[in-house]
Order: sequence, then structure tokens, then C-alpha cells
Amino acid sequence: MSNVVQPGQRVAVLVDSQNLYHTTQSVYSRNIDYEELLDEAVAGRELTRAIAYVIRANSPNEENFFEALQEIGFETKIKEIKTHADGSKSADWDVGMILDAVTLAPNLDSVVICTGDGDFSRLCSHLRHEGVRIEAMAFGESTSEELVAAADAFTDLSARSERFLL
Repeated sequence: MSNVVQPGQRVAVLVDSQNLYHTTQSVYSRNIDYEELLDEAVAGRELTRAIAYVIRANSPNEENFFEALQEIGFETKIKEIKTHADGSKSADWDVGMILDAVTLAPNLDSVVICTGDGDFSRLCSHLRHEGVRIEAMAFGESTSEELVAAADAFTDLSARSERFLL
């Protein structure tokens, strides 16, 4: 398997929407441009799947956001936010993203994960071992060094933030 981006490569793009949202809000007080993100991730290759993993928090305009993702070309996988007995809330797509990446990998040349979460570094190592090119895209200031080291390539969205922010 080539370690270079080539036009004929079959690619899947998996987006950890919560991870990107929290970074763009805390660092830039802006939102991510998912259309530009997808364009950069695909890089002229053959897009097999684009999946945005989102959380339903019952916030205003949430459904509009989910519909906009679908219009851009993303499948949306939606998880309900969980409220625990102590009142704390949680929602996490890590296992779902990892399972999808491993399941899709035999039919792909490249997987692009859009997250800065270091929990995905083991996934990168596994996919590379399976002969799949693994690329990570995220904002550098909130990206795990372990993830950057484990991926074949890392795109720091902060280097061209104006392209990737709305």
C-alpha cells in the first residue's frame, strides 16, 4: 500500500464533531466549515464514506446543523446525550468511530480521522499495520502529540484556520 496520496485511492472521512466543535469554540469562538474540511480530507481521491459523529443535545438549530452536514455529503451518526444519576452529562463516539474505521478499512486505501483525541492513536497503529494509510486532521493546539506521531500524515487546520472556520 502506498504511503502517498494518489487520485485513485478509496478514502473514508470520519469526523469527531464534538472534538472539533469544542476546539473551534474555545480557541476561535467560531464554527468549523465542514464543506472545506471534507474537500481537504478527500484531496481529489475517491470518497467511499464520509461520516460525521454528532451528539443530540437538544440545542437550538441542532437539526439544521445535522441537515446541513447531510447536504454537504456526510452521513450523520447521532448519539443522544446521557444524563447520569449525579446530574453530569456525557456523550462519546470514540468506540463507534473506531469500530467503523476497522470495519471499513478492508475496502479502503486511506482513512482520514478528523479529531485531535489521542485515544485514536492505537487505531492509527492498527490501520497502518493492516496496510491502510491513516491521516489525522485537527487543530494543532488541541491535538495529542501521540495521535500526530501515530498517523501517516497530520493536517494542522490551525495553519490555515481561515479556510476551515465559518
